[in-house]
Amino acid sequence: MIRKSIDVDVLCVGLACYDLVFSVNKHPANDEKIFAENLSSSGGGPAANAAVAVSKLGLKAAFAGYLGEDIYGQMHQQEFTQHQVDTQLLVRGKSPTPLSTILVKPDGKRALVNYKGSTKALAADAIDFSFIKAKAILLDGHEPSISLKLVKIAQELKIPTILDAGSLHEGTEKLMDKVNFVVASEKFAIQIAGDVNKALTFLAQKSSSVVITLGEQGLIWQQAGQLGKLKAMQLDVCDTTGAGDAFHGAFAAAVAKQMKWQDTLLYASAAGTLCCTKTGARQGLPSKAEHKKIFLAYKGG
Repeated sequence: MIRKSIDVDVLCVGLACYDLVFSVNKHPANDEKIFAENLSSSGGGPAANAAVAVSKLGLKAAFAGYLGEDIYGQMHQQEFTQHQVDTQLLVRGKSPTPLSTILVKPDGKRALVNYKGSTKALAADAIDFSFIKAKAILLDGHEPSISLKLVKIAQELKIPTILDAGSLHEGTEKLMDKVNFVVASEKFAIQIAGDVNKALTFLAQKSSSVVITLGEQGLIWQQAGQLGKLKAMQLDVCDTTGAGDAFHGAFAAAVAKQMKWQDTLLYASAAGTLCCTKTGARQGLPSKAEHKKIFLAYKGG
């Protein structure tokens, strides 16, 4: 049992893993051996990347989740420390740190293989959130038991909650009708309803604010009965890995800052787009200065 007091802008809850990102000319065929042109490695995971994104944008971030007591877990925790992410709610254990191997093609598209081994989701009582002080909470659904418990606490304390609905699984399915904001990927939308517009209508019945990101097509949204869309920002794409994590982290940061709705969407879009201009999720997360420049340029335009 962990019982610590934290006071941050955004608490990110969910998966932490370690990423090995290979840049390749093409996807390998059956029995084909190819050579990577580049390799980058760093901590990863939707909620973990979002926590670093929040910190790089100049806000206080904390992460709640699991890392193994292995070399990958150690390196990832060191990255959290380097980026000033609060790890008081980080659980370390004997089960391995999840690993991801990512193949990035010349067009920026990617393929991903994740390995968790014997690592299980944390039990509901693994973390004590009773002393939480946060302006927003982001959940990626990969830790469903502690997330469901935390959402109830957040409701009592009137802390806004955001769901990173990257794909349909137990956690995202259980949380989508319990959070204030659902920010879903196109993949999740198709999985849940077969069509992004149908998904928008369906999710709007579950949550008061819904966003569906559509990659190079921008995003669509529905809030309080209002519908809208936002075009994608036009920057050169190198690697789409981590774009969603950057978007979600910035979205949560904007909620913590109590930004207006349209500004929140632009703020998040700027982070997601900038992440695509570099190889690797963690490496692509923009600095406060980089982000501010793009955000203000598009807001002014």
